[in-house]
This record gives sequence, C-alpha cells and structure tokens, in this order.
Amino acid sequence: MTVCPCCGFKFEGDLHDGCASCGARAVGPPLSKPVSELPTYGRSLFAGVMGGLLLLTFLISTIVALAERTPVSFRFWSLMGAAETAAWRLKWFALPASLIAFWASHLICKSIRRNPNRFLAARLAHGGLASAALVALMMVTFIGITIPARIKQRELASDASIYAQGYTIQRALLQYRSRFGSLPTTPDDLRVLPDPDGSIAAALSNIDPSAYSPGADLAALPKKKSRSLRGSALRNASLRSMDDESDGGLSFTKYELRLPGPDRKLGTEDDWTMRDGVIVKPIETEESARPVEAQNKP
Repeated sequence: MTVCPCCGFKFEGDLHDGCASCGARAVGPPLSKPVSELPTYGRSLFAGVMGGLLLLTFLISTIVALAERTPVSFRFWSLMGAAETAAWRLKWFALPASLIAFWASHLICKSIRRNPNRFLAARLAHGGLASAALVALMMVTFIGITIPARIKQRELASDASIYAQGYTIQRALLQYRSRFGSLPTTPDDLRVLPDPDGSIAAALSNIDPSAYSPGADLAALPKKKSRSLRGSALRNASLRSMDDESDGGLSFTKYELRLPGPDRKLGTEDDWTMRDGVIVKPIETEESARPVEAQNKP
C-alpha cells in the first residue's frame, strides 16, 4: 500500500508510476531514516498539562466556594467545606476527566520507561500522572464523605414538606371551626374557606376523604339515686335541662388525619398521622402503639 505525499491517496503500486488520484510522481528514492533522532517532549508535556489543568481547576473552584462563605475563614473545617462544595460542583466534569487523564498519563509513562532515550521529561509526565490521581482521589473522597449528610438533608427536606402540609391543614381546620363552630365532616369542606395564595388547595391535593376521621367528646352526667327529699322535683328538672345534645346537632371537636409519606401515596407504611394538630411520624406511631411493658423491657 502506497500513500501519496501530495494528496494522501492510498493505492497499490509504485509512486514512480504516478499517483492514481492526482498523478504526482516520485522524483527519487525515499529518504533513509536519520542516524540519530532528537528526543521529544510531546508526550511528557501532554501528560503534565492534563494533570496540572485538572488540579488548577479544582483549586480555583475551591477558592471560589471559600470566597462565597461569609465571613471568609481559612480554618481547617472551612477549607474542607469549600473543597466538598467544589467536588460536588465539578463531579460531572472533573471526576470523569481526571480518570481519563490518569489512564492516559499511565500509558504515556509506560511508553517513556520503555524508550527513555526517545522521550524526555519523564518527571513532568509522572507529575501529571500524580496530579490526575490526586484530583480523582480528592473528588471521590469529598463526595463520599458528604453523601450521608446529603441523604439526611434530603430526609429532613421531605419531613419539612409533610410538616408544612399538616400545619397548613391544621390552620384551615382552626379557621373552619372558628367560623362554623365545628370541625368539618370531610376535608373537602375546607375549600369553602378563603384561599388567596392557594396553600389550602395545595395541601388538600393528595388527601383522601377516607383518611380524615372527625370525632367529638361527649360528657355524660352520672345517674343519681332518687331520694324522697323536698326539692327533688326541682333537682330533676335542672338535670334534664343540662342535656348534652344541642339543638344544632353534634359538633366535632377532635379529629385524626393520615398524611401521605415520602412516597406521596396513602395507605402505605410510611403514612404520617396528625391528631388534633399533633403530627406523628410512622416510627413514632409504632412506638406509641406498643404496650408500656414492652417499651420498658431492656
């Protein structure tokens, strides 16, 4: 296979007969290889620049994250926090790039060791390899140590959204009771309340009517034995006048409401419970449902 030096066309044959594409002909025999070749810095420079740019990018991102903190502090934990922020910001760019640079620099260093007379600046190549490895190690370390804290923050954010939903509904229930003298029969009754910002409608969006159970505390007077004393007729008349039932019907004074958990679905194990404004998480509900003897067991 012959390659034309003029147009780069590959063809079978001799260049003295002319290129099959452009017609160029060889003017003489090919030049022989030089007796000695000058060493090259290209591979070492490429490996060193790759590692240096990655390390410089991570340091600049760390400095920027540190400058965003108010007040700026150069204490150990402040530096660690800034490095963690930089690692999370660069995770989609610097981490894959550092792994690729580490692999390429490793191959370059191997080729330099095999032919040290042809390739110079081995220290520069090894420095780039070390820089790429350092950036990859720092990225993995700073991202790894913050994963538990970020998972905890995500859980707290999910809990906060459920608390906000529950307290919004509790506020609407209090407004309804203040306006109508009783708690509503169903959650949909709360939609009659004024809702200028739409918070009540948003809180009721995933609430099933069957998850709401209103109730009332009924006080019953104890029965007294009749005594044949003077004034007994007056006592019986006063007792009959203090009847529990009112002319307007039963008034709901307490309630229980199930709130959807992080999966946003009712009827699952992660459902929350709100009783008279007190929100209880699922694990707290299970512990409160245990017998006292079982809870006090060592």
